[in-house]
Amino acid sequence: MTRHEALALMQEYTENERLRRHMYAVEAAMRAYARRFGEDEEQWGLVGLLHDFDYEKYPNDVHSATEEHPSFGVSLLRERGVPEVICEAILGHAPYCGVARTTQMAKTLFAVDELCGFLVACALVRPTRSLQDLKVSSVKKKLKDKGFARGVNREDIRVGTEELAVPMDEHIQFLIEALRPNEETLGLGAA
Repeated sequence: MTRHEALALMQEYTENERLRRHMYAVEAAMRAYARRFGEDEEQWGLVGLLHDFDYEKYPNDVHSATEEHPSFGVSLLRERGVPEVICEAILGHAPYCGVARTTQMAKTLFAVDELCGFLVACALVRPTRSLQDLKVSSVKKKLKDKGFARGVNREDIRVGTEELAVPMDEHIQFLIEALRPNEETLGLGAA
């Protein structure tokens, strides 16, 4: 599957602009980590772009391991011949699916997913609405504030960072830098 095909699929299933922006952020983060780890940037970008494409239509509030998000989306991807490594990474980003994160791609997707959303939330409350002046110390302070961005699972961020085997401060800084060039796409920057 090409990025063009993946983008068309994501847009077909996702109308919510905020959710689209989240997938763009995770795509950017995955591409950056692929470069860092010497992996296939296109493949890693696809997993980021597609990881939540079925979420809006099949949200899976009951956390079924086999129905709705992400299982519905993975079934569709398998029908379209998407490599199993991508499918397993997407299933692995939802702990309730019970799929072990055994590849570097799967570990990275899990490690960046929640944190990307959190970093965008941190930027949105800044006077600049930007990542350009966002500091690791500010992010860590916000992580401790359970009232801020309540929907972000802090435990997933912690576990994901541990699985990635990158120190938390380094991981946060790396993602801030990975997302900065994409501010316009992410709806950030212009206050």
